[in-house]
Amino acid sequence: MQRTLLRELNRQLGKRVKIQGWVNTVRDQGAIKFLLLRDVTGMVQVIITREFSQAFSAAQDLTLESVVEVLGRVKEEKQAPGGFEVLAEELQVLSSAAGKVPIPVVEKGTEEASREKRLNWRWLDLRKPEKRLIFQVWTVMEHSFREYFINQGYIEIHSPKLMSAASESGSELFEVDYFDRKAYLAQSPQFYKQMAMAAGFEKVFEVGPVFRANPSFTSRHDTEFTMYDFELSFIDSHEDVMREAEALIAQMLKTVKERFGEEIKRVYGRELIVPEIPFPRLTMREAKRILRGLAVPSDREGDLSPEEERALSRFIQEEKGHEFLFLTDWPAEVRPFYHMRLETDPTLTKGFDLLWNGLEIITGSQREHRYETLAKQAEGEGIDLQSIDKYLEFFKYGCPPHGGCAPGPTRMLMKIFNIENVREVTYIYRGVKRLTP
Repeated sequence: MQRTLLRELNRQLGKRVKIQGWVNTVRDQGAIKFLLLRDVTGMVQVIITREFSQAFSAAQDLTLESVVEVLGRVKEEKQAPGGFEVLAEELQVLSSAAGKVPIPVVEKGTEEASREKRLNWRWLDLRKPEKRLIFQVWTVMEHSFREYFINQGYIEIHSPKLMSAASESGSELFEVDYFDRKAYLAQSPQFYKQMAMAAGFEKVFEVGPVFRANPSFTSRHDTEFTMYDFELSFIDSHEDVMREAEALIAQMLKTVKERFGEEIKRVYGRELIVPEIPFPRLTMREAKRILRGLAVPSDREGDLSPEEERALSRFIQEEKGHEFLFLTDWPAEVRPFYHMRLETDPTLTKGFDLLWNGLEIITGSQREHRYETLAKQAEGEGIDLQSIDKYLEFFKYGCPPHGGCAPGPTRMLMKIFNIENVREVTYIYRGVKRLTP
């Protein structure tokens, strides 16, 4: 008999079915046992009586979180979850859980186990339907990401993750042995996206892992994470990149809301808003002026602290009723050497960040595509040109004006669910002190 998923049982009333899943709860009332069975699509109540001796006997020592198979008949029962239940005729234990689980999968009015303990037993933590929802949303969001760019004529690339030199700051590199020399885990596909522009691909995107040896313990940093990237050619300025980014985000959130909006609201209390286009924009100088007016302290004139990001987002929400804010014209001193400088003020770049409700989710810019200018900017930041000679060669034989950015999916998920820590929206988190499971 073919397996029936639990969400399909409402169409099987009166029929005999085979269901499989995890034992969520057990209530033993002597002559009758009530199981709440869980699979990836939902839950159902299973009734086991002495009438079916094999099933009743198999359920005697059943432990929570054991994996079982039930053959039985679907019957209407208004008191049961969903309005129906399954009367078990046969029960087989496919995998017995070894006693009490280390962390509760079903909380009974108690607080969750500590985050560190839950991360130690991550596969058990992820059995909770509310945790699984995060990754169901991620799946739909990523599909929408790819769909958007494919429909816009972009080409998907898969860049190497072993590199001979840094793609960003050299201080955040993971060094690995590579036969007779050293290699580094890629911090970004940035150089290879630009190579695609020099190759004439014109528009590319990528979904892939990046690695940052950042000794940070904050709620939004990790050492290995997934990044979304895109790059496009023949742009007039970074405004072209920003317009692409806001259209992309609006589509992704529209898709997520249509599919999971009600469930996100029910489980997490978050009313997901599809943003209006265009998003508000402020230059960094304007932003700093506003922050001074709000009496928000600033550690660095050319950069923003998390507190400043949150204050600016609150300001835009109050003034414009918008959850998103582009911050443009960043000082060159805090941006990578390959960001193009403003013609009117070479101390500023054609770079931007995108904030969503107080959290930076995108960094991007127009890139410098002129070989001599790019080499000069690299030298000005103390970079040994020999160390990036292969990168610089991309621009020797004609490269169009181009730009791009890198949306962070885990940070987007933090805002979709109003979750404050990236560890909760990462499948398996990697940080300074976490290399397991």
